[in-house]
Amino acid sequence: MTAIKHALQRDIFTPNDERLLGIVNVCKAGKKKKNCFLCATVTTERPVQVKVVKVKKSDKGDFYKRQQTWELRDLTVVDAKDASKENPEFDLHFEKVYRWLASSTAEKNSFISCIWKLNQRYLRKKLEFVNVNSQLLEELPKAEESVPSGESQSVAGGDEDALDDYQELSTREEQDIESMMETCEYAISNAEAFAEKLFKELQVLDGANIQSIMASEKQVNILMQLLDEALTEVDTIEGKLSSYEEMLQSVKDQMDQISQSNRLIQISNTNNNKLLDEIQFLVNYMDLSKGHIRALQEGDLTSPKGIEACINASEALLQCMSVALRPGHEKLMAVRQQQLLFAELRDTFARRLTNHLNNVFVHQGHDQSSTLPQHAAELTLPKHSPLHRDLLRYAKLMEWLKNTHREKYEGLSRTYVDYMSRLYEREIKDFFEVAKIKMAGTSKEAKGKFATLPRKESALKQETESLHGSSGKLTGSTSSLNKLTVQGSNSRRSQSSSLLDMGNMSASDLDVADRTKFDKIFEQVLSELEPLCLAEQDFISKFFKLQQHQTVMPPLAQPETEELDGSMPSRTPPQADQRYALSSEKDTVRLMMNKIFQSIEPELNSLIALGDKIDSFHSLYMLVKMSHHVWTAENVDPASFLSTTLGNVLVTVKRNFDKCISGQIRQMEEVKISKKSKVGILPFVTGFEEFAELAETIFRNAERRGDLDKAYVKLIRAVFTNVEKVANESQKTPRDVVMMENFHHIFSTLSRLKISCLDAERREAKHKYTDHLQSYVINSLGQPLEKLNHFFEGVEARVAQGVREEEVSYQLAFNKQELRKVIKEYPGKEVKKGLDNLYRKVDKHLCEEESLLQVVWHSTQDEFIRQYKHFEGLIGRCYPGSGITMEFTIQDMLEYFSSIAQSH
Repeated sequence: MTAIKHALQRDIFTPNDERLLGIVNVCKAGKKKKNCFLCATVTTERPVQVKVVKVKKSDKGDFYKRQQTWELRDLTVVDAKDASKENPEFDLHFEKVYRWLASSTAEKNSFISCIWKLNQRYLRKKLEFVNVNSQLLEELPKAEESVPSGESQSVAGGDEDALDDYQELSTREEQDIESMMETCEYAISNAEAFAEKLFKELQVLDGANIQSIMASEKQVNILMQLLDEALTEVDTIEGKLSSYEEMLQSVKDQMDQISQSNRLIQISNTNNNKLLDEIQFLVNYMDLSKGHIRALQEGDLTSPKGIEACINASEALLQCMSVALRPGHEKLMAVRQQQLLFAELRDTFARRLTNHLNNVFVHQGHDQSSTLPQHAAELTLPKHSPLHRDLLRYAKLMEWLKNTHREKYEGLSRTYVDYMSRLYEREIKDFFEVAKIKMAGTSKEAKGKFATLPRKESALKQETESLHGSSGKLTGSTSSLNKLTVQGSNSRRSQSSSLLDMGNMSASDLDVADRTKFDKIFEQVLSELEPLCLAEQDFISKFFKLQQHQTVMPPLAQPETEELDGSMPSRTPPQADQRYALSSEKDTVRLMMNKIFQSIEPELNSLIALGDKIDSFHSLYMLVKMSHHVWTAENVDPASFLSTTLGNVLVTVKRNFDKCISGQIRQMEEVKISKKSKVGILPFVTGFEEFAELAETIFRNAERRGDLDKAYVKLIRAVFTNVEKVANESQKTPRDVVMMENFHHIFSTLSRLKISCLDAERREAKHKYTDHLQSYVINSLGQPLEKLNHFFEGVEARVAQGVREEEVSYQLAFNKQELRKVIKEYPGKEVKKGLDNLYRKVDKHLCEEESLLQVVWHSTQDEFIRQYKHFEGLIGRCYPGSGITMEFTIQDMLEYFSSIAQSH
């Protein structure tokens, strides 16, 4: 290994100014054993660079070459694999992990030790040695550590020992040597003579130093004498300082006594101040003036000044009772006596206040009841603002009572609720009686006007009178009428006046006036109830102070509510004495309002039922009005009593509205037509028109437009279905005429009213009207030219069977002679006569209300001309060159149609 080391130093590293310090013979682990050497080197120039070089023997010759080089500063980990056992494997972690297998464990350990020493000498970086025996990593001697890192040294073998004895010359030594050599002009031929000369000069310098030391002995003796004198002076000063200290000690003792006395005086003053603060605290916060005590015991609760004095006294009492006493205060006799006085004053005043307010409730209620007959004559509710204004003066006292005597506060709440519920029940009952009388008066006026109807309507009049007299149920305004209005076309003109009065009663001036009056009455009822409920709710919130804290109140009977989908919520039985913890004061206010106004919802439902009995179309008015008031109430407070109650009543109104729509549909399905008279416009078609006109007037800018749109769709689909049903059952009037006239009327109605949700039905009605008009025209045209139609139908049948058009004339039944014979049967005069008969028949089929005769006649003309051109085309193709033509021309036909229309 030594020979290899010298060879590598000579051939590879010396030319590159590098010194080889450590070497190990290795091969890569796990592969074919291709031996190489890992060398640890340092450069000879400053700054020193430490490297690890991989050297491999050349394949072509017997020499070595450098294969790969790593900087030692790039090395991060040295892994010896096993520190306790001999293992030649080790890893070096540079930019990646290199795994090596050394030729022996000794060489591996020597190389790892060399790496560690080089790192300690030159780099001192944090290099991690893993699984390495600690004996290999010994600390370098201090002498070595002091060697400058820039010096090239050998750390292996004999080079390491030589490097340990070497010390670098300092800069001063280098300069002295250079100056001395300059004196000799660098011509030192005899080194021994030069060294002897230096030695002699050194002896001369030593002698001079000794003489200088001996000359300074006298000066040392003088210095010692001065030091002795200084010590004597120090002893004198120390004696004086001791005497001074004894004098100051007596002064210190006196000052300590004065300080102790001052501290005791300060403690006494502090205690006196604290005692004064406690007394002032109790006097300031636990003392109630005589004026306040007098107000609480016998203050006037009727006059404004007396109420104000009681309010101030109660607030002062509450403040005294709410004082947070400091520890130990409750043990003082004076404090306990004062607390007993406060409790007695509180109970006395609470009792006086409760009795007075109970009396105020009773007296004010009697005064309010005296005004009931005055309001009963008008459709108005008594105003309770004077009662509220008088009671609100006690609002602060109620708040005091709520904070001090909860039981009395709750008792007053129950008393107010019970009494006011009876008062409001009487007022609301009388109010709704007036409203019902006004509604009944409106219906009786209508009953008086019914006397002008023809005798044939007496049954309807008697039915209406009996309904008003016995409060029986009156169906929709078209319920009885639709069954009576379907009459034959022969008697329609003679009965048109009575039928229009009956069939159109829902849209007549009579019904419009009645419904307008009903609408005003119903709006007046809601307009009176709304401010009444809002004012009472606002008063309850202010008077009972139900706006800030949660409270406990007795449960009140909850009205039965019903969702719009018809489901019933769970019911709570009315038990006035039960007590429940409420989640919020809004719930408390709402439950108090439910108890006070428990009669509003039943009365409203009764009024709605009466209006629905009088006229089912009243449900449209009620739905719009009720929806508007519910929307207004929900905008103010969605959880308020008014919003909840009106919402419940809105369910009933919506149910009546749905019932009205269902009744209209049921009446359509029950319509029967006469077998001997023409149908004309069906009564439920005109009924839908009247309903739509009325609904569009009522629901203009209404909140619940969606309910009307849904009803429209149901009604129009029922109209379509039943029109087809009646058309199929008609015997006197052709089916196409029934469909054409009624769908034309529906289309005209929808186009005029411009109902957006029925655009699809409007287009469908137009399509059905057009289709049946065309079908009716085509089926009617076969009669004036019947034989000619049959002849050309036969020609088309032969062509369809495969006969060529120019060969049709050779068929026996369709030759030219047969064609001329058929054409001669239809001269112009006969054609005009046939068209005149056709016009009369069409006129007999159609009704006068729709005025479709000219439309049908014009379509008939267009179809006749189309058939004429079609016949001429068949003659030209099937009988070419025959010269056969019709007995009349298109111009003749136009004159026929025009003259017939003008003559009629």
